[in-house]
Amino acid sequence: MTGKDPIRLFVTHEFRDSEDYTRVFEYLESRGGFFYINCGNPEAEQGAGGREAQQEELRTQIKYAEVVICPVGSTGLSALVTFELTVAQAFKIPVVAISSFGDTVVIPDKLAEAAAKTVDWNDRVIVDAIRQTARGEEANTWDVVDFDPDEFS
Repeated sequence: MTGKDPIRLFVTHEFRDSEDYTRVFEYLESRGGFFYINCGNPEAEQGAGGREAQQEELRTQIKYAEVVICPVGSTGLSALVTFELTVAQAFKIPVVAISSFGDTVVIPDKLAEAAAKTVDWNDRVIVDAIRQTARGEEANTWDVVDFDPDEFS
């Protein structure tokens, strides 16, 4: 993946920025060499059409994404987020679920069944899951442990 071929992603939202929504992008930005386009727009105008206009706007935002990312917030899944997951499934777009910090919230059944992968809040793990589910790319990343071999002699 290069800057010329970024991964198109959609992070679930309820037409507002939340801490988890913003945090996803902070984690993605912290990984050098990871290029993406955010297909979502929580500030999009839905007009006067009410719920139907919201749903149509979400379909438009999600349809070009290669992967949908759903952080599990402190409140579980709202009706809009559940709809976003349903749209992702209808478009056959894989979903990456990010569990709550400290696993304080149980992953809702709808998200567990929709998710191709469930990961923790770790920038490397999130990016690897996105690459694997969106494009089938294997990450081939390893943790490096620094140690002094003289301490073991």
